[in-house]
Amino acid sequence: MNKTLRRLVQPGRLPYALLLLFAAAAANYGLYTLAAGTGGAIVLLMIVNLILRGRREKRLAAYIESRVYETESAKSSTLINFPLPIAIFKLEDSRIIWGNEAFFKMCGESGTRLDANIAELIPQFTGGWLLEGKDRYPTLIEVNGRKYQLHGTLIRSEQETENSVFMGITYWVDVTDYDDIRIEYENTRPVAGIIIIDNLDELMKNQPDRVKNDLRDAAEDMLGKWCAGFHGILRRYDRDRYLVLMERQHMEKLKEEKFKITEEIKAVVSPSGIAATISVGLGAEAESFAESLQAADNAVELALSRGGDQTVVKNRMGFEFYGGRGSEVEKRTKVRSRVTANSFSNLIQEATGLLIMGHRNGDMDSYGAAVGVYSIARQRGIKATIVADIQHSAAKPLADMIRREQEYRDAFISPAELPARIEPGTLLVVVDTNRPEQVEVPALLTQCQRVAVFDHHRVAATYIQDAALSYIEPYASSACELIAEILQELPDVNHVLRCEAEAMLAGIVLDTKNFTLRTGERTFDAASWLRSEGADTIFVKRLFQSDLAQTVAKYKILQQAEIYRGVALAAPQEAQDRVIAAKAADELLNISGVEASIVVVPAAGGGCFASARSIGDVNVQLIMEKLGGGGNRNAAAAQFADITAEEAMQKVREAIDDYLS
Repeated sequence: MNKTLRRLVQPGRLPYALLLLFAAAAANYGLYTLAAGTGGAIVLLMIVNLILRGRREKRLAAYIESRVYETESAKSSTLINFPLPIAIFKLEDSRIIWGNEAFFKMCGESGTRLDANIAELIPQFTGGWLLEGKDRYPTLIEVNGRKYQLHGTLIRSEQETENSVFMGITYWVDVTDYDDIRIEYENTRPVAGIIIIDNLDELMKNQPDRVKNDLRDAAEDMLGKWCAGFHGILRRYDRDRYLVLMERQHMEKLKEEKFKITEEIKAVVSPSGIAATISVGLGAEAESFAESLQAADNAVELALSRGGDQTVVKNRMGFEFYGGRGSEVEKRTKVRSRVTANSFSNLIQEATGLLIMGHRNGDMDSYGAAVGVYSIARQRGIKATIVADIQHSAAKPLADMIRREQEYRDAFISPAELPARIEPGTLLVVVDTNRPEQVEVPALLTQCQRVAVFDHHRVAATYIQDAALSYIEPYASSACELIAEILQELPDVNHVLRCEAEAMLAGIVLDTKNFTLRTGERTFDAASWLRSEGADTIFVKRLFQSDLAQTVAKYKILQQAEIYRGVALAAPQEAQDRVIAAKAADELLNISGVEASIVVVPAAGGGCFASARSIGDVNVQLIMEKLGGGGNRNAAAAQFADITAEEAMQKVREAIDDYLS
């Protein structure tokens, strides 16, 4: 039957209506035979149409059924034979709902199992990442020696109710070969290092050439054996400097050993009894040799500024420190003081004004050094201002004495009185600290275009960077000693006031504990010069006097002291002044057998602080650095926020254990 005939036997509603009207009209005019024939034709057409429609629906149903079957078969075949392992599981109990053969083969199972738990097959697997909305597992998962990157999505049952079951579908991509290549690439990245023999001049001083050569060869042989242990390259490029090249894969082992070469090198001893020490700087995680070498240079300079005898690793996150327990060896020269004095003189001459500040809760060394810098500006006729919170300082008697002088009546300004805008040409001089978070007003570091730093503390991981002048000498006893040397090197600054000399002498006396700690030849030279400028030692002694209440409070702290692994510890419950805590820590060093002391005292404004002192081989700076503080080998401190003195003391004990281990 052709299409035209089909259309004739499959009329729409309009032809049926016309035929019915025609039959009705025929009957109305008495043409009953014609009406009956028309009615029969209508019935016949309806019957034929129904038969054809039924056949058509059957063919359509068969077609649809065949296509659905083919689609489901394709889908089922695709999932079963998919080359990637696939697993569908319930999130609530990790029970596997379905998994293809590749998944179970990956897990070491034969055949498929629907009663297994995915967490049992792969213990390190968790499904929480799907609930967090992630479509990829955050790390690689290792299964039977292969590494997989896991992708997945979250699906929910068809009935959207509160009790709907969440399921996860996961796809496991084998990335073992790619990850092995990545690891090999990272392990073979270059690491450059610089090694400096700290005290080469002291080792060879007054020694014959044969002994000098023997000492250098002994040190070089030991360094060569150390480098051979990790297949590194060692080359000397200066009389006391060596270049080291290695691969990154050896860094972790060296860190675990805490770079033992810094201790082993001390086996090289000169006939005069001086042991060799080295500073090591390494640049890790760099993209090129040039970048690594630059990082190594920064690291070794930082090691030297911290006193040497240690290793500093510079990576993308910052600095890591190893060693540094030995005593500093005085190796400053007059040349550097002279060069620094000339550079500082030029900076002052170019400045339109001078701001001087030390650390928060300033002590006599901080105030004395600030007064010394003010003296330089005063004699040069340059406007200078000392930024200091005198009411909350540990040197209020010294500040009161200075302010009584005519030249210093307007010299001090509190942080609250600082102007909102600093003049563009202002030079900021920071004394007695090199850490930006410890200065009196940290905002000044960014407001002033030029910054000069004078400090004697070891440099920490955070320090004032991009300074126009940085004179940091951990070998010096105090910041006042450094400023006294600068004053002596300036030709146009030939006299200081008596009050200025006494302020700087007080700073030296404070940090040397009356010339008993951290004193060298340069320390006594500076003190002698200050004495010649009129400093009265009796008056300086009076600045350190305590009233009766402070003396009683100090001895109350001493009564609560205990000895922990050779360190005297005290933690009173009552809030105390920082000066009292520091004096108590000094006093505890008089106990026989005590090499170090730490006093933890609650602060009046909340939290607590620790004062640490050392008179032996214990480096309290390293202990305080573990607690977020700093200082130098013999005197350091740290602050604790929102914890009690007992909790802080527990942290101190843990830091001591870590240090002594």
